[in-house]
Amino acid sequence: MLEVKALKKSYGNFSVLLDLSVGAGETLALVGPSGCGKTTTLNLIAGLIEPESGSINIDGEDITSLPAWKRNVSVVFQDLALFPHLDVGGNIAYGLFIKGAPKKERRLAVEKTLEIVRLQGYAERRIDTLSGGERQRVAIARALASSPRALLLDEPFSGLDAPLRKSLRNDFLEIRAHSKAPCVFITHDREEALMLGDKVALMKDGRIVETAKGRDILIAPKTEFAAEFFGKD
Repeated sequence: MLEVKALKKSYGNFSVLLDLSVGAGETLALVGPSGCGKTTTLNLIAGLIEPESGSINIDGEDITSLPAWKRNVSVVFQDLALFPHLDVGGNIAYGLFIKGAPKKERRLAVEKTLEIVRLQGYAERRIDTLSGGERQRVAIARALASSPRALLLDEPFSGLDAPLRKSLRNDFLEIRAHSKAPCVFITHDREEALMLGDKVALMKDGRIVETAKGRDILIAPKTEFAAEFFGKD
């Protein structure tokens, strides 16, 4: 389980203050308007920025003070951050390479994750030869390859056209089933949040104002903001 308690980060007059929990194998869709603090939330959990106070726990272990590279938390960024000088296999195995995993272990991890994302035989392909959807799958495969303790995704489908986004959402649900890591999926898209999240957390002005199952937050929102956000055209 991933647990975030009273985690705070301030930027001038704006502050993020967080409490959330995500169970094993569960996806929390964190949704809200631009500038509400979603990406700051991801960066705090990943260890890319330091909080002023509060705690982050995974399976009961406090990782708040650990540097990012020691957390074994995988992140899929909005721009994917794939390495153009490495082939697909090199990108997927990169995290394991940094950890000093043996070559055989890296090769097996690449084969396994390529099978999960249905890109068998792509290990030696160059990144610049891939379609947008294939790059998304490679980024997710890289995130899964190191058997992360938590999986974080920051609007990974936002730059794609609508038909491809819908296709990749279905793919994500299938791929997600192969990992028991708690997952936080950040999006500004209501439909995406409702489709992909086991739970949906709605954020406003640096605070999570409501958390519920997608159906509940859609049909019976407890806050006026949730009613407006999920009810607007």
